[in-house]
Amino acid sequence: MQVLMNLVLAVQLLSAVAMIGLVLVQHGKGADMGASFGSGASGTLFGATGSANVLSRATAVCATLFFVCTLAMASFSSYRDAAPAATGLLDATPAASAPATAASAAVSGAAAVPGAAAPVAPAASKP
Repeated sequence: MQVLMNLVLAVQLLSAVAMIGLVLVQHGKGADMGASFGSGASGTLFGATGSANVLSRATAVCATLFFVCTLAMASFSSYRDAAPAATGLLDATPAASAPATAASAAVSGAAAVPGAAAPVAPAASKP
């Protein structure tokens, strides 16, 4: 699965670099010098254009390939293995036992918490 993910990532990077290069090489609409000075070519700036040339078709193919690779990587990232990879911190800790009270500690003969003194009741005052 990791090999396929790396392959899709490499194809995506190559298509992105190719698409950037193709866009930078293309000649934009209205980029003619005459279009800025009101030449006759400026009338077709937003009008119908002719058939797509090789560069625009190659850009469309690279863009399609880029988006397909992006969707494939998103699909692969949501894929989970059947076996869990690791358990969480809470799963690894032992279950906490009920805290021992002073009465149960006296019955069992053990202190509730090692190193802690048992609570002392206040002495009753005589009037």
